Amino acid sequence: MARAMLDYTKTVLNKVSFDASLFCKEVQKAAQRLLPHELEDLKQFILSLILQNPELNQCLIYLKP
Repeated sequence: MARAMLDYTKTVLNKVSFDASLFCKEVQKAAQRLLPHELEDLKQFILSLILQNPELNQCLIYLKP
C-alpha cells in the first residue's frame, strides 16, 4: 500500500506543478505521510520536475530531514 501512496503523490504533484505554492503544500503533506526511503524516490521525481519548472525549486526545503 505504501507504494500506492507514493504513486498517488507523484500523480498529484505532477498535476499541481503549474502552481509553486500549491506544489509546496502537497510536498509538505507527502513529507509527513511517506516513509524515509520513499522520500528519496520522491525527491528524485521532484528534481526531474524542477528541470521543467525551475520555480518549484523552493519546495525542496520540505524534504530535508
